[in-house]
Amino acid sequence: QVQLVESGGGLVQPGGSLRLSCAASGSIFSINVMGWYRQAPGKQREWVAQITSSSTTTYADSVKGRFTISRDNANTVYLQMNNLKPEDTAVYYCTAWAGGVRYWGQGTAVTVSS
Repeated sequence: QVQLVESGGGLVQPGGSLRLSCAASGSIFSINVMGWYRQAPGKQREWVAQITSSSTTTYADSVKGRFTISRDNANTVYLQMNNLKPEDTAVYYCTAWAGGVRYWGQGTAVTVSS
């Protein structure tokens, strides 16, 4: 079992920045990939970015060049979000693949508005 707890969401103006954090606990030794998804109001959940255990990163085209995913040795994953746009408004969910099972956090809300 893996538990994921996100933090760092909030309200920011267009062009601003936020950093989301996701702390993993439990069977963290079994985690292969961690990442972020988001779900905007009335829309399906979409993939944002991921990072592997070897620190290989990939991004959705919509955030490439603006968002950066990283992880530290304590199994915390970060999502640095720069130049935020109103269309980035969503609940952001941390996810982890471990032992063939996908785990989800509870989500943290990001609102980009003036």
